[in-house]
Amino acid sequence: MKKLLSFFLAAFVASSVIAQEAPDALIQHVTEDVLDIIRKDKEIQNGNTNKVIELVDKKVLPHFNFSHMTALAVGKDWRKATPQQQQQLTAEFKTLLVRTYSNALTSYKNQKVVYKPFKMNPGDSDVLVRTEVIQPGSKPVQLDYSLEKLDAGWKVYDVVVAGISLVTNYRDQFGQEIRNAGIDGLIASVAAKNKSLEANLAKADKK
Repeated sequence: MKKLLSFFLAAFVASSVIAQEAPDALIQHVTEDVLDIIRKDKEIQNGNTNKVIELVDKKVLPHFNFSHMTALAVGKDWRKATPQQQQQLTAEFKTLLVRTYSNALTSYKNQKVVYKPFKMNPGDSDVLVRTEVIQPGSKPVQLDYSLEKLDAGWKVYDVVVAGISLVTNYRDQFGQEIRNAGIDGLIASVAAKNKSLEANLAKADKK
């Protein structure tokens, strides 16, 4: 699951013009763009995690609503956080997602994406774009994107792989940490995970 999530987190390489496309066209356009980049980039294929993180930071993050994603991950406890705590949580959660999944992006091995029929009513501002990942030697995996329309265009606020939500997958863990140590404890816990992941990635790049 992590490999698939990381791969498709990087499937949003798009300009501001592309961001104004219909949501299904956006998903297809940028997915095919990033597949082409990965196929041609030998450094990514050879496991250069720093380059992958740089790619994600520059090309992917503008197309995700991390504030909404963090609120979904934290759940009802999000309302207990102050604006400053919400900002800190969003920053740490964004870093967690990027560092967790960037390393696995190099696992791309000629997967094929099938885009399912898309229906959208006039005026819709929250939609689901369904795709399927065809993997050689494995069963197809359903991959769905939840998008919302903001002033800046369509933004992804959740990715669902084989029925498992990327953001709500963290909710039980985050809820337990808040019960144990409060909002500040959760912030500290996620920050500690980020430091550990950063250290592990640094070790991997030295090998």
